Amino acid sequence: MGESGRVLLVLRHSKAVHEVGLRDLDRGLTKRGRRDAAAAGRMMRDAGLIPDRVLCSAALRTRQTWDQVSEALGTAADTAKVSFESRLYDADEGTLLEAVRRSPDKARTVLLVGHNPASQQLVVDLTGQRDFAFPTSALAVVRLPGSWADTSPGSGELARIWTPRTQ
Repeated sequence: MGESGRVLLVLRHSKAVHEVGLRDLDRGLTKRGRRDAAAAGRMMRDAGLIPDRVLCSAALRTRQTWDQVSEALGTAADTAKVSFESRLYDADEGTLLEAVRRSPDKARTVLLVGHNPASQQLVVDLTGQRDFAFPTSALAVVRLPGSWADTSPGSGELARIWTPRTQ
């Protein structure tokens, strides 16, 4: 891939608690969820997958997932521009695609921290690949040509799927 290539990292939030009476938006990570999110961050760091831009759902579990990933990335994460967006919570894959398309072209690597089924469906739409599991903490690495604004169904290549169980 040439200089014009971009990388989209699609991360499903880590395992969250299920408590009676707790709003879905307010569900935080379990101990395993925190551990798995940190592992995702270490994998990203070790693979040189450092985001310039982070699009994160405003839900507590996605924000906590990013916190753990960011901590594992260390100082490499310090330059990332992070936005917590309520529209990414309960979004469909079309909304996620629009958020990616609005990324600035100076960003080479964008991390989207979201929810299923939309996160997995976005990867399916971009790459045409369907035969993969996407459990909590799963990370898809999608290579894209051209600008973010040109991102469209079928334009990406699935370079890797990482899950805490495959490390």
